[in-house]
Amino acid sequence: MMRLTRTGGTPNIGIYASVNESLSLVAANSAPDFVRDIETILGVETILTTVSGSFVVGSLVKMNSNGAVVSGMIEAAELERIRERINVTVLPDKVNAAGNNILANDMGAIINPDLGRNAEKRISDALGVETVRSAVAGYNTVGSACVVTNKGCLCNPDATEEDLKFLQDVLKVEAKRCSVNHGSKYIGAGILCNSKGALIGDETTPIEMGKIEDGLVLY
Repeated sequence: MMRLTRTGGTPNIGIYASVNESLSLVAANSAPDFVRDIETILGVETILTTVSGSFVVGSLVKMNSNGAVVSGMIEAAELERIRERINVTVLPDKVNAAGNNILANDMGAIINPDLGRNAEKRISDALGVETVRSAVAGYNTVGSACVVTNKGCLCNPDATEEDLKFLQDVLKVEAKRCSVNHGSKYIGAGILCNSKGALIGDETTPIEMGKIEDGLVLY
């Protein structure tokens, strides 16, 4: 299933939530309609939270089915609340916006090449997958340039054929190019998805929606 939506007056919905196959961490100030969209379309349970007192949860957290990686700025009470539901590791690096800097599904992960080796090992251990350091489509912030589920991967229109093959080799799903929100290249900011469905920023065009549906194999 797919649905157009927005939150906090913006179509950049991926900034405000992180999702895996069964759970979503959602900005604590989210409207009830947005939370219901996540629960209904993605088939997950939701936890309302902040990270370091911030509502940009999607930028600061990355999850797969095995665990979660969170920003090193997270507060103790926030961390404890998340740990009640999923295994969590804190990113020990100055590059610590985990959602922006990690692209992961249950088969693999690609991380910002600026991340340190200690951070790389902790990410691999937490998510339980092989971790590869690389830019994608010219972006070190791979989590903002792409989205991936256990069924498909979408990367922005700057991706080369070599980028698409690399994504497929690491993440074990086919990767395709698209944009979101009427031409935005920041795919991770405009889409919130798992293998069950996708929420898409409501400025996304019908042509973009078709490419998203095809790339995430939502049929």
